[in-house]
Amino acid sequence: MKKKNNIEEIIEKKKAKKEKNAAKNGENLVEKIAPKAKQPEKKKIGTVKIIPLGGVDGIGMNMTAFEYGDDIIVVDCGIAFPGEDMPGVDVVIPDFTYLVKNFHKVRGLVLTHGHEDHIGGVPYLLKKVPCEVYGTRLTLGILDGKLAEHNIRTNDLFEVRPGEMITLGAFDVEFIHVNHSMPGAVALCITTPCGRIVHTGDFKIDFTPIDTTPIDLARFAELGRKGVKVLMCDSTNAERPGYTPSESTLNASFDRILSDDKRRVVIATFSSNVHRVQQILAACAKAERKVALTGRSLQNVLRAAQQLGYINIPDGLMIDISECKYFPPEKLAIITTGSQGEPMSALYRMAFGAHPMVSLSTSDLVVLSASCVPGNEKLVTKIINELYKLGVEVITDRTDDVHVSGHACREELKVLHSLVKADSFIPLHGEYKHLVAHANLAKSLGTKPQNILLPENGRIIEMDRRGIHWGDTVEWGRVMIDSAGGEGVESAVLRDRVNLAESGVLFITAGVTPEGEIAVMPEIVSRGFVYVKENEELLRYLADMARKFLQKSLSKGISDPGTLGARLKDDMFNAVYQKTKRKPIIVTLVTEVNM
Repeated sequence: MKKKNNIEEIIEKKKAKKEKNAAKNGENLVEKIAPKAKQPEKKKIGTVKIIPLGGVDGIGMNMTAFEYGDDIIVVDCGIAFPGEDMPGVDVVIPDFTYLVKNFHKVRGLVLTHGHEDHIGGVPYLLKKVPCEVYGTRLTLGILDGKLAEHNIRTNDLFEVRPGEMITLGAFDVEFIHVNHSMPGAVALCITTPCGRIVHTGDFKIDFTPIDTTPIDLARFAELGRKGVKVLMCDSTNAERPGYTPSESTLNASFDRILSDDKRRVVIATFSSNVHRVQQILAACAKAERKVALTGRSLQNVLRAAQQLGYINIPDGLMIDISECKYFPPEKLAIITTGSQGEPMSALYRMAFGAHPMVSLSTSDLVVLSASCVPGNEKLVTKIINELYKLGVEVITDRTDDVHVSGHACREELKVLHSLVKADSFIPLHGEYKHLVAHANLAKSLGTKPQNILLPENGRIIEMDRRGIHWGDTVEWGRVMIDSAGGEGVESAVLRDRVNLAESGVLFITAGVTPEGEIAVMPEIVSRGFVYVKENEELLRYLADMARKFLQKSLSKGISDPGTLGARLKDDMFNAVYQKTKRKPIIVTLVTEVNM
Protein backbone atom coordinates (compact mmCIF):
# COMPACT_ATOMS: atom_id res chain seq x y z
CA MET A 1 0.00 0.00 0.00
CA LYS A 2 2.82 2.26 0.81
CA LYS A 3 4.24 1.64 -2.58
CA LYS A 4 0.88 2.26 -4.15
CA ASN A 5 0.45 5.31 -2.11
CA ASN A 6 3.86 6.47 -3.15
CA ILE A 7 3.00 5.88 -6.79
CA GLU A 8 -0.30 7.68 -6.44
CA GLU A 9 1.41 10.48 -4.65
CA ILE A 10 3.99 10.76 -7.40
CA ILE A 11 1.24 10.76 -10.06
CA GLU A 12 -0.71 13.41 -8.20
CA LYS A 13 2.38 15.56 -7.78
CA LYS A 14 3.16 15.27 -11.50
CA LYS A 15 -0.44 16.08 -12.35
CA ALA A 16 -0.43 19.09 -10.07
CA LYS A 17 2.88 20.24 -11.51
CA LYS A 18 1.52 19.83 -15.04
CA GLU A 19 -1.58 21.84 -14.22
CA LYS A 20 0.54 24.48 -12.57
CA ASN A 21 2.79 24.70 -15.60
CA ALA A 22 -0.23 24.80 -17.91
CA ALA A 23 -1.75 27.57 -15.87
CA LYS A 24 1.53 29.41 -15.88
CA ASN A 25 1.90 28.99 -19.63
CA GLY A 26 -1.67 30.06 -20.15
CA GLU A 27 -1.11 33.24 -18.20
CA ASN A 28 1.99 33.95 -20.20
CA LEU A 29 0.05 33.32 -23.40
CA VAL A 30 -2.70 35.65 -22.33
CA GLU A 31 -0.07 38.16 -21.40
CA LYS A 32 1.49 37.85 -24.84
CA ILE A 33 -1.71 38.13 -26.90
CA ALA A 34 -3.70 40.53 -24.74
CA PRO A 35 -3.96 43.95 -26.40
CA LYS A 36 -2.10 46.78 -24.80
CA ALA A 37 -4.03 49.64 -23.37
CA LYS A 38 -5.58 51.53 -26.34
CA GLN A 39 -3.65 54.67 -27.15
CA PRO A 40 -5.46 57.67 -28.61
CA GLU A 41 -5.08 57.52 -32.40
CA LYS A 42 -3.20 60.35 -34.03
CA LYS A 43 -5.32 62.15 -36.56
CA LYS A 44 -3.90 61.52 -40.00
CA ILE A 45 -2.95 64.77 -41.71
CA GLY A 46 -3.83 64.87 -45.39
CA THR A 47 -2.69 67.15 -48.20
CA VAL A 48 -3.66 70.72 -48.97
CA LYS A 49 -4.15 71.35 -52.67
CA ILE A 50 -3.25 74.79 -54.00
CA ILE A 51 -4.92 75.23 -57.41
CA PRO A 52 -4.20 78.37 -59.49
CA LEU A 53 -7.10 78.93 -61.89
CA GLY A 54 -5.82 82.30 -63.15
CA GLY A 55 -3.42 85.10 -62.29
CA VAL A 56 -0.20 83.30 -63.20
CA ASP A 57 1.48 83.57 -66.60
CA GLY A 58 -0.51 86.69 -67.43
CA ILE A 59 -1.87 89.96 -66.06
CA GLY A 60 -5.38 89.79 -64.59
CA MET A 61 -7.91 86.99 -64.02
CA ASN A 62 -6.52 86.32 -60.52
CA MET A 63 -8.06 83.25 -58.87
CA THR A 64 -6.70 80.48 -56.62
CA ALA A 65 -8.53 77.59 -54.95
CA PHE A 66 -7.36 75.88 -51.76
CA GLU A 67 -8.67 72.38 -51.06
CA TYR A 68 -8.39 70.06 -48.07
CA GLY A 69 -10.56 66.95 -47.87
CA ASP A 70 -14.15 68.03 -48.45
CA ASP A 71 -13.47 71.75 -48.10
CA ILE A 72 -12.55 74.33 -50.77
CA ILE A 73 -12.04 78.05 -50.39
CA VAL A 74 -11.43 80.40 -53.30
CA VAL A 75 -9.31 83.55 -53.16
CA ASP A 76 -10.31 86.27 -55.65
CA CYS A 77 -12.11 85.92 -58.96
CA GLY A 78 -10.99 88.53 -61.47
CA ILE A 79 -11.19 89.34 -65.16
CA ALA A 80 -8.63 90.04 -67.85
CA PHE A 81 -9.12 92.38 -70.77
CA PRO A 82 -9.27 90.84 -74.25
CA GLY A 83 -6.34 90.97 -76.64
CA GLU A 84 -6.41 91.91 -80.30
CA ASP A 85 -6.89 88.23 -81.15
CA MET A 86 -10.32 88.27 -79.44
CA PRO A 87 -12.63 90.34 -81.67
CA GLY A 88 -16.01 91.07 -80.15
CA VAL A 89 -14.95 89.92 -76.67
CA ASP A 90 -15.58 92.30 -73.75
CA VAL A 91 -13.91 90.51 -70.85
CA VAL A 92 -12.15 87.23 -70.13
CA ILE A 93 -12.86 85.20 -66.97
CA PRO A 94 -11.39 81.97 -65.57
CA ASP A 95 -12.95 78.61 -66.41
CA PHE A 96 -15.02 77.55 -63.37
CA THR A 97 -15.45 73.91 -64.43
CA TYR A 98 -13.49 72.46 -61.49
CA LEU A 99 -15.44 74.52 -58.96
CA VAL A 100 -18.77 73.69 -60.59
CA LYS A 101 -17.97 69.96 -60.39
CA ASN A 102 -17.04 70.39 -56.71
CA PHE A 103 -19.59 73.04 -55.76
CA HIS A 104 -20.68 71.04 -52.70
CA LYS A 105 -17.17 71.51 -51.25
CA VAL A 106 -16.93 75.28 -51.75
CA ARG A 107 -17.12 76.93 -48.32
CA GLY A 108 -16.59 80.52 -49.43
CA LEU A 109 -14.97 83.12 -51.68
CA VAL A 110 -12.44 85.45 -50.04
CA LEU A 111 -11.55 88.76 -51.75
CA THR A 112 -8.29 90.64 -51.20
CA HIS A 113 -9.43 93.97 -52.70
CA GLY A 114 -11.82 95.55 -55.19
CA HIS A 115 -9.87 95.85 -58.44
CA GLU A 116 -11.40 94.37 -61.59
CA ASP A 117 -8.64 91.79 -61.97
CA HIS A 118 -9.62 90.42 -58.54
CA ILE A 119 -13.43 90.79 -58.33
CA GLY A 120 -14.65 91.36 -61.91
CA GLY A 121 -15.46 87.67 -62.41
CA VAL A 122 -17.44 87.23 -59.18
CA PRO A 123 -20.91 87.75 -60.73
CA TYR A 124 -20.19 85.04 -63.30
CA LEU A 125 -18.96 82.66 -60.58
CA LEU A 126 -21.95 83.20 -58.30
CA LYS A 127 -24.31 82.33 -61.15
CA LYS A 128 -22.72 78.89 -61.29
CA VAL A 129 -21.43 78.36 -57.73
CA PRO A 130 -23.53 80.29 -55.18
CA CYS A 131 -21.43 80.69 -52.04
CA GLU A 132 -20.59 83.04 -49.19
CA VAL A 133 -18.35 86.00 -50.10
CA TYR A 134 -15.99 87.72 -47.64
CA GLY A 135 -14.27 91.06 -48.15
CA THR A 136 -13.59 94.45 -46.63
CA ARG A 137 -16.21 97.16 -46.69
CA LEU A 138 -15.23 98.98 -49.89
CA THR A 139 -14.55 95.75 -51.75
CA LEU A 140 -18.06 94.51 -51.00
CA GLY A 141 -19.52 97.94 -51.77
CA ILE A 142 -18.04 97.87 -55.28
CA LEU A 143 -19.03 94.22 -55.73
CA ASP A 144 -22.61 94.94 -54.68
CA GLY A 145 -22.94 97.36 -57.60
CA LYS A 146 -21.61 94.74 -60.01
CA LEU A 147 -24.04 92.13 -58.74
CA ALA A 148 -26.92 94.57 -59.23
CA GLU A 149 -25.88 95.05 -62.87
CA HIS A 150 -26.11 91.27 -63.30
CA ASN A 151 -29.46 91.11 -61.47
CA ILE A 152 -27.93 88.95 -58.74
CA ARG A 153 -29.46 89.27 -55.28
CA THR A 154 -27.66 87.62 -52.39
CA ASN A 155 -27.50 87.88 -48.62
CA ASP A 156 -24.18 86.05 -48.53
CA LEU A 157 -21.83 89.08 -48.56
CA PHE A 158 -19.94 89.27 -45.26
CA GLU A 159 -17.80 92.22 -44.24
CA VAL A 160 -14.46 91.58 -42.56
CA ARG A 161 -11.87 93.91 -41.05
CA PRO A 162 -8.08 93.66 -40.88
CA GLY A 163 -7.11 91.68 -37.78
CA GLU A 164 -10.21 89.49 -37.88
CA MET A 165 -10.26 85.75 -38.55
CA ILE A 166 -12.96 83.55 -40.03
CA THR A 167 -13.28 79.76 -40.23
CA LEU A 168 -14.32 78.14 -43.49
CA GLY A 169 -14.32 74.36 -43.18
CA ALA A 170 -10.76 73.21 -42.51
CA PHE A 171 -9.34 76.70 -43.10
CA ASP A 172 -8.87 79.62 -40.73
CA VAL A 173 -8.44 82.86 -42.70
CA GLU A 174 -6.93 85.95 -41.09
CA PHE A 175 -7.06 89.36 -42.79
CA ILE A 176 -3.95 91.59 -42.66
CA HIS A 177 -3.93 95.27 -43.65
CA VAL A 178 -1.70 96.14 -46.63
CA ASN A 179 -1.22 99.20 -48.83
CA HIS A 180 -2.29 99.22 -52.46
CA SER A 181 -3.73 101.73 -54.94
CA MET A 182 -7.17 101.50 -53.34
CA PRO A 183 -8.49 101.29 -49.76
CA GLY A 184 -9.53 98.06 -48.14
CA ALA A 185 -6.74 95.87 -49.53
CA VAL A 186 -5.75 92.90 -47.34
CA ALA A 187 -3.31 90.03 -47.32
CA LEU A 188 -4.38 86.64 -45.97
CA CYS A 189 -2.93 84.16 -43.51
CA ILE A 190 -4.61 80.85 -44.27
CA THR A 191 -4.08 78.34 -41.48
CA THR A 192 -4.49 74.76 -42.69
CA PRO A 193 -3.99 71.34 -41.05
CA CYS A 194 -0.62 71.24 -42.85
CA GLY A 195 0.61 74.68 -41.79
CA ARG A 196 0.22 78.38 -42.54
CA ILE A 197 0.01 79.95 -45.99
CA VAL A 198 0.55 83.70 -46.36
CA HIS A 199 -1.13 85.12 -49.48
CA THR A 200 -0.18 88.78 -49.97
CA GLY A 201 -2.76 89.80 -52.56
CA ASP A 202 -1.63 92.99 -54.34
CA PHE A 203 0.47 95.16 -52.05
CA LYS A 204 3.28 97.64 -51.59
CA ILE A 205 5.00 99.10 -48.54
CA ASP A 206 3.84 102.70 -48.12
CA PHE A 207 4.68 104.58 -44.91
CA THR A 208 2.77 107.72 -45.98
CA PRO A 209 -0.36 106.30 -47.63
CA ILE A 210 -3.38 108.38 -48.56
CA ASP A 211 -5.55 106.60 -45.97
CA THR A 212 -2.88 107.19 -43.24
CA THR A 213 -2.58 103.52 -42.22
CA PRO A 214 0.72 101.85 -43.23
CA ILE A 215 1.02 98.16 -44.01
CA ASP A 216 0.94 95.90 -40.93
CA LEU A 217 4.54 94.68 -41.12
CA ALA A 218 4.46 93.75 -37.43
CA ARG A 219 1.86 91.06 -38.09
CA PHE A 220 3.90 89.59 -40.93
CA ALA A 221 6.92 89.47 -38.60
CA GLU A 222 4.87 87.79 -35.86
CA LEU A 223 3.65 85.14 -38.30
CA GLY A 224 7.25 84.62 -39.40
CA ARG A 225 8.25 83.89 -35.81
CA LYS A 226 5.38 81.41 -35.41
CA GLY A 227 6.27 79.63 -38.62
CA VAL A 228 4.93 79.93 -42.17
CA LYS A 229 4.86 76.95 -44.49
CA VAL A 230 4.29 78.74 -47.82
CA LEU A 231 4.49 82.35 -48.98
CA MET A 232 2.41 83.27 -52.05
CA CYS A 233 3.41 86.76 -53.11
CA ASP A 234 2.58 89.49 -55.67
CA SER A 235 5.17 89.48 -58.48
CA THR A 236 3.98 92.35 -60.69
CA ASN A 237 7.04 94.56 -60.03
CA ALA A 238 9.56 91.80 -59.30
CA GLU A 239 11.78 93.07 -62.13
CA ARG A 240 11.87 96.67 -60.87
CA PRO A 241 14.70 97.67 -58.51
CA GLY A 242 14.31 99.83 -55.43
CA TYR A 243 11.06 100.86 -53.75
CA THR A 244 7.69 101.88 -55.16
CA PRO A 245 7.11 105.61 -54.42
CA SER A 246 4.37 106.56 -51.98
CA GLU A 247 0.98 107.62 -53.34
CA SER A 248 1.42 110.91 -51.50
CA THR A 249 4.33 111.91 -53.77
CA LEU A 250 1.81 112.70 -56.52
CA ASN A 251 0.09 115.47 -54.59
CA ALA A 252 2.58 118.11 -55.72
CA SER A 253 2.27 117.05 -59.38
CA PHE A 254 -1.51 117.30 -59.42
CA ASP A 255 -1.41 120.64 -57.61
CA ARG A 256 0.99 121.99 -60.25
CA ILE A 257 -0.88 120.64 -63.26
CA LEU A 258 -4.31 121.77 -62.09
CA SER A 259 -3.32 125.18 -60.76
CA ASP A 260 -0.76 126.48 -63.26
CA ASP A 261 -2.32 125.36 -66.54
CA LYS A 262 -4.97 127.57 -68.13
CA ARG A 263 -6.52 124.78 -70.15
CA ARG A 264 -9.23 122.30 -69.35
CA VAL A 265 -7.64 119.21 -67.83
CA VAL A 266 -8.89 115.71 -68.59
CA ILE A 267 -7.42 113.02 -66.32
CA ALA A 268 -7.79 109.33 -67.11
CA THR A 269 -7.17 106.76 -64.39
CA PHE A 270 -8.34 103.32 -63.27
CA SER A 271 -11.95 103.53 -62.16
CA SER A 272 -11.22 101.65 -58.92
CA ASN A 273 -8.18 103.76 -57.95
CA VAL A 274 -10.04 105.58 -55.20
CA HIS A 275 -6.85 107.03 -53.67
CA ARG A 276 -5.90 108.62 -57.00
CA VAL A 277 -9.33 110.14 -57.49
CA GLN A 278 -9.20 111.55 -53.96
CA GLN A 279 -5.88 113.25 -54.75
CA ILE A 280 -7.26 114.71 -57.98
CA LEU A 281 -10.38 116.02 -56.23
CA ALA A 282 -8.27 117.67 -53.52
CA ALA A 283 -6.05 119.34 -56.14
CA CYS A 284 -9.11 120.55 -58.09
CA ALA A 285 -10.62 122.04 -54.94
CA LYS A 286 -7.37 123.98 -54.34
CA ALA A 287 -7.35 125.20 -57.95
CA GLU A 288 -11.07 126.10 -57.75
CA ARG A 289 -11.93 123.85 -60.65
CA LYS A 290 -15.28 122.12 -61.01
CA VAL A 291 -15.06 118.37 -61.58
CA ALA A 292 -17.15 116.18 -63.88
CA LEU A 293 -17.00 112.39 -64.14
CA THR A 294 -17.51 110.34 -67.29
CA GLY A 295 -17.44 106.56 -67.55
CA ARG A 296 -20.01 104.27 -65.94
CA SER A 297 -17.52 102.16 -63.95
CA LEU A 298 -15.89 105.28 -62.51
CA GLN A 299 -19.22 106.72 -61.44
CA ASN A 300 -20.28 103.43 -59.81
CA VAL A 301 -17.05 103.06 -57.83
CA LEU A 302 -17.05 106.69 -56.65
CA ARG A 303 -20.68 106.43 -55.59
CA ALA A 304 -19.90 103.37 -53.46
CA ALA A 305 -16.71 104.92 -52.04
CA GLN A 306 -18.54 108.10 -51.05
CA GLN A 307 -21.46 106.26 -49.45
CA LEU A 308 -19.06 104.14 -47.39
CA GLY A 309 -16.91 107.07 -46.31
CA TYR A 310 -13.76 106.20 -48.25
CA ILE A 311 -13.65 109.44 -50.21
CA ASN A 312 -14.27 113.06 -49.27
CA ILE A 313 -15.92 115.26 -51.90
CA PRO A 314 -16.23 118.94 -50.92
CA ASP A 315 -19.68 120.46 -51.36
CA GLY A 316 -20.20 122.16 -54.70
CA LEU A 317 -17.14 120.59 -56.32
CA MET A 318 -18.91 118.09 -58.61
CA ILE A 319 -21.01 118.91 -61.64
CA ASP A 320 -22.76 116.74 -64.21
CA ILE A 321 -20.85 116.11 -67.43
CA SER A 322 -23.63 117.88 -69.35
CA GLU A 323 -22.87 121.12 -67.48
CA CYS A 324 -19.27 121.44 -68.71
CA LYS A 325 -20.27 123.87 -71.45
CA TYR A 326 -21.20 126.46 -68.82
CA PHE A 327 -17.69 126.76 -67.36
CA PRO A 328 -14.49 128.26 -68.80
CA PRO A 329 -11.76 125.68 -69.57
CA GLU A 330 -9.40 126.84 -66.83
CA LYS A 331 -12.15 126.27 -64.25
CA LEU A 332 -12.94 122.73 -65.25
CA ALA A 333 -11.47 119.23 -64.86
CA ILE A 334 -12.86 115.95 -66.16
CA ILE A 335 -11.99 112.58 -64.62
CA THR A 336 -12.53 109.75 -67.07
CA THR A 337 -12.04 106.06 -67.74
CA GLY A 338 -9.99 104.77 -70.66
CA SER A 339 -6.41 104.91 -69.37
CA GLN A 340 -5.75 101.51 -70.97
CA GLY A 341 -7.10 102.49 -74.37
CA GLU A 342 -10.20 100.33 -73.96
CA PRO A 343 -12.42 100.62 -77.06
CA MET A 344 -15.69 102.39 -76.25
CA SER A 345 -14.30 103.83 -73.01
CA ALA A 346 -15.02 107.52 -72.38
CA LEU A 347 -11.49 108.67 -73.32
CA TYR A 348 -11.51 106.50 -76.45
CA ARG A 349 -14.73 108.15 -77.60
CA MET A 350 -13.30 111.60 -76.87
CA ALA A 351 -10.18 110.84 -78.90
CA PHE A 352 -12.24 109.71 -81.90
CA GLY A 353 -14.83 112.49 -81.63
CA ALA A 354 -17.64 110.17 -80.59
CA HIS A 355 -18.31 111.34 -77.01
CA PRO A 356 -21.78 112.91 -76.74
CA MET A 357 -20.76 115.57 -74.19
CA VAL A 358 -17.03 116.26 -74.60
CA SER A 359 -15.11 117.44 -77.67
CA LEU A 360 -11.35 117.84 -77.34
CA SER A 361 -9.22 120.51 -78.97
CA THR A 362 -5.96 122.45 -78.57
CA SER A 363 -7.37 124.05 -75.42
CA ASP A 364 -7.29 120.71 -73.58
CA LEU A 365 -4.62 118.85 -71.63
CA VAL A 366 -5.02 115.08 -71.20
CA VAL A 367 -3.24 113.30 -68.32
CA LEU A 368 -2.93 109.51 -68.34
CA SER A 369 -2.58 108.82 -64.62
CA ALA A 370 -1.96 105.09 -64.94
CA SER A 371 0.74 102.75 -66.15
CA CYS A 372 0.14 100.72 -69.29
CA VAL A 373 -0.83 97.15 -68.44
CA PRO A 374 1.31 94.71 -70.46
CA GLY A 375 -0.57 93.79 -73.60
CA ASN A 376 -2.38 97.15 -73.87
CA GLU A 377 0.52 99.08 -75.41
CA LYS A 378 -0.99 99.27 -78.91
CA LEU A 379 -4.38 100.39 -77.61
CA VAL A 380 -2.86 103.15 -75.47
CA THR A 381 -0.58 104.31 -78.29
CA LYS A 382 -3.58 104.43 -80.62
CA ILE A 383 -5.44 106.81 -78.31
CA ILE A 384 -2.38 109.01 -77.75
CA ASN A 385 -1.86 109.33 -81.50
CA GLU A 386 -5.47 110.39 -82.02
CA LEU A 387 -5.20 112.95 -79.22
CA TYR A 388 -2.11 114.46 -80.81
CA LYS A 389 -3.95 114.69 -84.14
CA LEU A 390 -6.54 116.84 -82.35
CA GLY A 391 -3.78 119.12 -81.10
CA VAL A 392 -4.18 117.96 -77.50
CA GLU A 393 -1.15 117.91 -75.19
CA VAL A 394 -0.73 114.55 -73.46
CA ILE A 395 1.07 113.86 -70.17
CA THR A 396 1.90 110.26 -69.20
CA ASP A 397 3.86 108.63 -66.39
CA ARG A 398 6.87 108.60 -68.73
CA THR A 399 6.89 112.39 -69.07
CA ASP A 400 5.77 113.51 -65.59
CA ASP A 401 5.10 112.28 -62.06
CA VAL A 402 1.42 111.45 -62.54
CA HIS A 403 1.38 107.80 -61.52
CA VAL A 404 2.94 105.45 -59.00
CA SER A 405 2.42 101.72 -58.95
CA GLY A 406 0.36 99.90 -56.36
CA HIS A 407 2.76 96.95 -56.35
CA ALA A 408 5.94 96.28 -54.40
CA CYS A 409 9.33 96.57 -56.11
CA ARG A 410 12.32 94.34 -55.37
CA GLU A 411 13.47 95.96 -52.11
CA GLU A 412 9.97 95.81 -50.66
CA LEU A 413 9.66 92.18 -51.69
CA LYS A 414 12.94 91.49 -49.87
CA VAL A 415 11.50 93.04 -46.71
CA LEU A 416 8.40 90.86 -46.81
CA HIS A 417 10.35 87.67 -47.53
CA SER A 418 12.71 88.44 -44.65
CA LEU A 419 9.83 88.99 -42.22
CA VAL A 420 7.71 85.99 -43.19
CA LYS A 421 10.65 83.53 -43.46
CA ALA A 422 8.50 80.91 -45.18
CA ASP A 423 9.77 77.39 -45.78
CA SER A 424 8.51 77.40 -49.39
CA PHE A 425 7.60 80.03 -51.97
CA ILE A 426 5.08 80.35 -54.82
CA PRO A 427 5.18 83.60 -56.85
CA LEU A 428 1.79 84.98 -57.96
CA HIS A 429 0.24 87.73 -60.07
CA GLY A 430 2.18 88.51 -63.21
CA GLU A 431 3.51 87.27 -66.49
CA TYR A 432 5.86 84.30 -66.47
CA LYS A 433 8.92 86.55 -66.63
CA HIS A 434 7.74 88.27 -63.44
CA LEU A 435 7.35 84.92 -61.68
CA VAL A 436 10.87 83.90 -62.73
CA ALA A 437 12.33 87.19 -61.49
CA HIS A 438 10.57 86.76 -58.15
CA ALA A 439 11.72 83.14 -57.83
CA ASN A 440 15.31 84.23 -58.41
CA LEU A 441 14.90 86.93 -55.77
CA ALA A 442 13.68 84.32 -53.27
CA LYS A 443 16.71 82.14 -54.03
CA SER A 444 19.04 85.07 -53.36
CA LEU A 445 17.41 85.47 -49.95
CA GLY A 446 18.10 81.86 -48.98
CA THR A 447 15.00 79.92 -50.04
CA LYS A 448 16.10 76.53 -51.31
CA PRO A 449 15.48 76.04 -55.05
CA GLN A 450 13.59 72.78 -54.42
CA ASN A 451 11.19 74.72 -52.19
CA ILE A 452 10.21 77.17 -54.96
CA LEU A 453 7.55 76.25 -57.52
CA LEU A 454 6.52 78.48 -60.43
CA PRO A 455 2.77 77.94 -60.64
CA GLU A 456 0.90 76.94 -63.77
CA ASN A 457 -2.78 77.56 -64.29
CA GLY A 458 -4.71 74.36 -63.63
CA ARG A 459 -1.77 72.44 -62.16
CA ILE A 460 -2.18 71.42 -58.52
CA ILE A 461 0.54 72.21 -56.00
CA GLU A 462 0.28 69.84 -53.05
CA MET A 463 1.33 70.95 -49.58
CA ASP A 464 1.95 68.50 -46.75
CA ARG A 465 4.19 68.39 -43.66
CA ARG A 466 7.22 67.75 -45.89
CA GLY A 467 6.71 70.83 -48.06
CA ILE A 468 5.27 71.51 -51.53
CA HIS A 469 5.40 69.40 -54.66
CA TRP A 470 3.56 69.01 -57.94
CA GLY A 471 0.25 67.17 -58.17
CA ASP A 472 -2.23 66.45 -60.95
CA THR A 473 -3.95 68.96 -63.22
CA VAL A 474 -7.56 70.13 -63.29
CA GLU A 475 -9.69 71.65 -66.04
CA TRP A 476 -8.88 75.29 -66.56
CA GLY A 477 -8.87 77.88 -69.28
CA ARG A 478 -10.17 81.25 -70.36
CA VAL A 479 -13.84 81.95 -70.95
CA MET A 480 -14.54 84.88 -73.27
CA ILE A 481 -17.63 86.97 -72.58
CA ASP A 482 -19.16 89.19 -75.25
CA SER A 483 -21.61 92.05 -74.82
CA ALA A 484 -24.51 89.59 -74.56
CA GLY A 485 -23.01 88.39 -71.25
CA GLY A 486 -23.93 84.80 -72.00
CA GLU A 487 -22.14 81.57 -71.22
CA GLY A 488 -19.03 82.64 -73.11
CA VAL A 489 -17.72 82.80 -76.63
CA GLU A 490 -16.69 79.36 -77.85
CA SER A 491 -13.19 79.03 -79.29
CA ALA A 492 -14.68 77.92 -82.61
CA VAL A 493 -16.73 81.13 -82.77
CA LEU A 494 -13.65 83.17 -81.97
CA ARG A 495 -11.69 81.41 -84.71
CA ASP A 496 -14.48 82.23 -87.15
CA ARG A 497 -14.37 85.88 -86.10
CA VAL A 498 -10.62 86.01 -86.63
CA ASN A 499 -10.96 84.26 -89.99
CA LEU A 500 -13.67 86.70 -91.01
CA ALA A 501 -11.42 89.62 -90.11
CA GLU A 502 -8.38 88.15 -91.86
CA SER A 503 -9.83 86.30 -94.87
CA GLY A 504 -13.51 87.24 -95.22
CA VAL A 505 -16.37 84.99 -96.30
CA LEU A 506 -17.58 83.32 -99.51
CA PHE A 507 -21.28 82.55 -100.04
CA ILE A 508 -21.96 79.79 -102.58
CA THR A 509 -25.52 79.10 -103.72
CA ALA A 510 -26.86 76.52 -106.21
CA GLY A 511 -30.04 74.63 -107.06
CA VAL A 512 -30.60 70.97 -107.99
CA THR A 513 -33.61 68.98 -109.23
CA PRO A 514 -35.02 65.89 -107.47
CA GLU A 515 -33.71 63.93 -110.47
CA GLY A 516 -30.13 64.88 -109.62
CA GLU A 517 -29.43 67.62 -112.16
CA ILE A 518 -28.09 71.13 -111.66
CA ALA A 519 -31.00 73.52 -112.11
CA VAL A 520 -29.28 76.72 -110.91
CA MET A 521 -25.58 77.06 -111.57
CA PRO A 522 -23.38 77.89 -108.55
CA GLU A 523 -23.03 81.60 -107.79
CA ILE A 524 -20.36 83.08 -105.52
CA VAL A 525 -20.64 86.23 -103.42
CA SER A 526 -17.50 87.59 -101.72
CA ARG A 527 -17.50 89.66 -98.54
CA GLY A 528 -14.08 90.69 -97.26
CA PHE A 529 -12.35 88.00 -99.34
CA VAL A 530 -11.47 89.79 -102.57
CA TYR A 531 -12.55 92.99 -104.29
CA VAL A 532 -15.01 91.69 -106.85
CA LYS A 533 -14.32 94.15 -109.69
CA GLU A 534 -10.61 93.35 -109.67
CA ASN A 535 -11.00 89.57 -109.27
CA GLU A 536 -13.81 88.58 -111.63
CA GLU A 537 -11.61 85.94 -113.26
CA LEU A 538 -10.87 84.30 -109.87
CA LEU A 539 -14.56 84.23 -108.96
CA ARG A 540 -15.48 82.69 -112.33
CA TYR A 541 -12.81 80.05 -111.76
CA LEU A 542 -14.19 79.26 -108.29
CA ALA A 543 -17.77 79.13 -109.62
CA ASP A 544 -16.68 76.64 -112.28
CA MET A 545 -14.91 74.54 -109.61
CA ALA A 546 -18.09 74.59 -107.53
CA ARG A 547 -20.07 73.34 -110.58
CA LYS A 548 -17.62 70.48 -111.11
CA PHE A 549 -17.67 69.45 -107.44
CA LEU A 550 -21.46 69.58 -107.36
CA GLN A 551 -21.76 67.52 -110.56
CA LYS A 552 -19.31 64.95 -109.15
CA SER A 553 -21.46 64.44 -106.06
CA LEU A 554 -24.65 64.21 -108.13
CA SER A 555 -23.06 61.58 -110.36
CA LYS A 556 -22.51 59.42 -107.28
CA GLY A 557 -26.23 59.41 -106.59
CA ILE A 558 -26.14 62.02 -103.80
CA SER A 559 -29.26 64.18 -104.11
CA ASP A 560 -30.02 65.44 -100.58
CA PRO A 561 -29.48 69.24 -100.64
CA GLY A 562 -28.01 69.30 -97.11
CA THR A 563 -25.47 66.59 -97.89
CA LEU A 564 -24.59 68.25 -101.20
CA GLY A 565 -24.00 71.59 -99.43
CA ALA A 566 -21.72 70.02 -96.81
CA ARG A 567 -19.62 68.19 -99.43
CA LEU A 568 -19.42 71.31 -101.58
CA LYS A 569 -18.21 73.35 -98.59
CA ASP A 570 -15.36 70.90 -97.88
CA ASP A 571 -14.34 70.63 -101.55
CA MET A 572 -14.39 74.40 -102.06
CA PHE A 573 -12.42 75.08 -98.90
CA ASN A 574 -9.51 72.99 -100.25
CA ALA A 575 -9.81 74.48 -103.74
CA VAL A 576 -9.81 78.08 -102.47
CA TYR A 577 -6.78 77.45 -100.27
CA GLN A 578 -4.80 75.80 -103.10
CA LYS A 579 -5.58 78.71 -105.39
CA THR A 580 -5.18 81.67 -103.00
CA LYS A 581 -3.44 80.33 -99.85
CA ARG A 582 -6.22 81.92 -97.84
CA LYS A 583 -8.91 80.35 -95.62
CA PRO A 584 -12.14 82.36 -95.80
CA ILE A 585 -15.31 81.24 -94.08
CA ILE A 586 -17.32 79.36 -96.69
CA VAL A 587 -21.12 79.26 -96.47
CA THR A 588 -22.98 77.00 -98.92
CA LEU A 589 -26.69 76.80 -99.69
CA VAL A 590 -27.95 74.11 -102.05
CA THR A 591 -31.73 74.12 -102.57
CA GLU A 592 -34.08 71.72 -104.35
CA VAL A 593 -35.75 73.15 -107.43
CA ASN A 594 -38.82 71.58 -109.08
CA MET A 595 -38.73 72.23 -112.79
